[in-house]
Amino acid sequence: MSRIAIIGGHGKVALLLAPLLVGRGDEVTSVVRNPEHAADVEATGASAVVADVEQLDTKAIAELLAGHDAVVWSAGAGGGNPARTRAVDRDAAIRSMDAASAAGVPRYVMVSYLGARPDHGIAEDNPFFHYAEAKAAADEHLRGTTLDWTILGPSALTLEPGTGRIDLADHTESGSVSREDVAAVVAAALREPRTVREFVGFNQGQTPIAEALASL
Repeated sequence: MSRIAIIGGHGKVALLLAPLLVGRGDEVTSVVRNPEHAADVEATGASAVVADVEQLDTKAIAELLAGHDAVVWSAGAGGGNPARTRAVDRDAAIRSMDAASAAGVPRYVMVSYLGARPDHGIAEDNPFFHYAEAKAAADEHLRGTTLDWTILGPSALTLEPGTGRIDLADHTESGSVSREDVAAVVAAALREPRTVREFVGFNQGQTPIAEALASL
């Protein structure tokens, strides 16, 4: 059994991830900003903790994470507001990484996106630019830590049923992938040593998830 904290616990991927982890015997803490979302989280079998990581400093986040074995970052500002995007997707994410290190939490899995990289190529006048910049900065910070990190890069997310199969991909091979399968990849990555210190880009595909990750 592992104790796993999910930051952004009411997100679509997180709500699919929590029952997968609970079902295999892990103890899950889902961090949510809105107290009205606590019941949805508790219904997955996770324990809800109401905390706004956008407002918390590194020390306070470290107190939330203390005693856990792994952190999954699945939070996001949702786009539309450049200042909030920077505050959540970049700054709060970076504080959570530093907090994990301070709290002695060894494992950190970042849910990013397939095209995330410093040279993402998104034009400044594109509304997606600020998100791309924030994710690039957060992912680069994570790479510079001593954490056992994994950065997951799913392509465009769908609400289709999961298939349990993916294909590894780079940013030139973007397609789509179901949120159910993203959740399954997170769960598998937490237990697959080959994903440590790797960027794992993927689309919906033909290879069973465990097999794809074991091939890294």
